[in-house]
Order: sequence, then structure tokens, then C-alpha cells
Amino acid sequence: MEIITRTEGRFIIVEPCGRLGFDEASATQLDFEQAVERAEAGVVVDCASLSYVSPAGLRAFLVAAKAAETKGVSFSACSLGSDVASVFTISGFDRIVPIFDSISEATAA
Repeated sequence: MEIITRTEGRFIIVEPCGRLGFDEASATQLDFEQAVERAEAGVVVDCASLSYVSPAGLRAFLVAAKAAETKGVSFSACSLGSDVASVFTISGFDRIVPIFDSISEATAA
């Protein structure tokens, strides 16, 4: 799995590419947490290139969301494909991590 990170204004955009399974979860969690540490206003996870997320992958989102809350910055996700969106909805993570249609919507919220 590749993770692309870039800055847009006061936000850090993190784009995981591929599958976020058990084997990738620890490294992804670290990337998410480092983005939270560097963020001025928040972190947006652009899920457009994310094809799968496992329960271990969801944990990476949860840990980062809690870190963002502690720091006082936002943490959200956008551009979820239907499979990933289903996992977020069924697991209730859509109530923990705000979901947006696009990066521009996420950074405007």
C-alpha cells in the first residue's frame, strides 16, 4: 500500500492507495498520527484510491480521530468508494469520523 501525503492550506491530506488490511494498518496508523501532529486545522483522508478497509484498518482511523480530538484539530474522510463506505456505515464509523464527498467539502466544514 502506498500513502501519499500533501498539504493544502492549513490541512494535511492523506491518500491511502490500495487495501488497508491487517498488514498495512500499523504503518497507516502511524502515517495518520504524524499527519495529525503536523496539521494546523485538520487532516482529511482522501479515500478515492482506497479499495478495502479491514477492522484493523478502521482502528487506524479511530486512533487518529482520537489524537485529532485531543489536539483540537479536525479529522475526516472523503471520496469513499461504495465498498469502503459500506464498511464505515455498517461499523458505525460514519458517526466517529465525518464523511464528505470531496476534499473541498471536508476542508470547508
